[in-house]
Amino acid sequence: MELKVIQTAKNTGERFAEKENVSLTNAANEQTPVLMLVPEKKYQTFMGFGGAFTEAAAYTLAQISEEERLKVIDSYFNKEIGLGYSLGRTHIHSCDFALENYTYVDENDVELKTFSIKREQKYVLPLIKDAVKARGEDLTILSSPWSPPAWMKTNNEMNNGGKLKPDFYETWALYYTKYIKAMESEGVPIWGITVQNEPEATQVWDSCRYTAEEERNFVKNYLGPVMEKEGLVEKKIIIWDHNRDIVYERAKTILSDSEASKYIWGTGLHWYVSEEFENLSKIHEDFPEKHLIFTEGCIEGGVQLGAWHTGERYARNIMGDINNWLEGWIDWNIVLNEQGGPNHVGNFCDAPVIADTKTGEVHYNSSYYYIGHFSKYIKPNAVRIGHELNHEFLKAVSFRNVDGSIVAVVMNVEDKQESFTISVGGKNARAELPEHSITTFIIKN
Repeated sequence: MELKVIQTAKNTGERFAEKENVSLTNAANEQTPVLMLVPEKKYQTFMGFGGAFTEAAAYTLAQISEEERLKVIDSYFNKEIGLGYSLGRTHIHSCDFALENYTYVDENDVELKTFSIKREQKYVLPLIKDAVKARGEDLTILSSPWSPPAWMKTNNEMNNGGKLKPDFYETWALYYTKYIKAMESEGVPIWGITVQNEPEATQVWDSCRYTAEEERNFVKNYLGPVMEKEGLVEKKIIIWDHNRDIVYERAKTILSDSEASKYIWGTGLHWYVSEEFENLSKIHEDFPEKHLIFTEGCIEGGVQLGAWHTGERYARNIMGDINNWLEGWIDWNIVLNEQGGPNHVGNFCDAPVIADTKTGEVHYNSSYYYIGHFSKYIKPNAVRIGHELNHEFLKAVSFRNVDGSIVAVVMNVEDKQESFTISVGGKNARAELPEHSITTFIIKN
């Protein structure tokens, strides 16, 4: 039995470097940290990895050469040469990473007669279609609203929070269904929707607040029944779509109500504020039939070209969530420009790929490679398996793919190299983990 080793390390210049295969033997090494794999211990089935098709990402890619644009799309979605992304996220009309506030209807059109997603035909839809072409099959796409139109809200604007006026609960629920049907008429299937992006935050950009009770009641009395009535009962509804810090309390309030819960697939997570990964396990323990999906995370504060801690943050969060029952992972903007935008309120962020629209140059950040150590090798429908690793600075996740191969991803965040043993079924192999590195190990039957 042999171990395939793929490695990315800060100081070696190696990125997805295929190292020499290592043989698994009966010899044990007591002197090194040991990752013990337990394939017979099975946990959740994993959907896959992906990123968001924001207007900002699509617009940025439209500013560089078509050759480079397609190369970036391949680098994410192509199963052979890219990260093998299979998931995506879209925003239902504008979000902060749009060029401006916009909606799909005219002012005060309560009957939604003017509903049209024509704007998305310019940048977003061509990007999604090219991503599907690069992958060779449809993507699993989740769609989220950031704010209802201003006239539906208590503060009469799309930005700065406010709430949905009760008079428009049904209209707004119908809006989601019109979006799903319009996207599908463009040849883009929508797998599911979230009720509201970040419902606990008043943002200076597109935002709308719901208490847990308001979100529960909206799903129970309006969104669930309207989706059912419109023939969209198979579409998934996801609550929360916000941070981990209070996710358990939020999910408990909503999912404890059987009338609301029957419409809900699961809970969506963002990584801002806290890394309380154990909160995911608390939800799983109380509601084991419900699902957990990561819907957004990014490095805030603008572009950080060449930074290494950004990749390590991605991997730490991916591992922490997966080891607590997460079933799917979606990054935020797949691409941003040299400023970390465009963003219509100046909320600039980093992305795994930065396209300099002035020079045409494309930069691949450490986060791109760190995500890839999971997404390239842990395939959709892989099942997480048990592992034991007692080490303060080494982190790991382990899976069995549908083809029977076992994949373990190990990260070393120390300033020094670690010798390391991987053990499965009484067989052992030793490997070196350079300082600030991430390594994917693959065992084939």
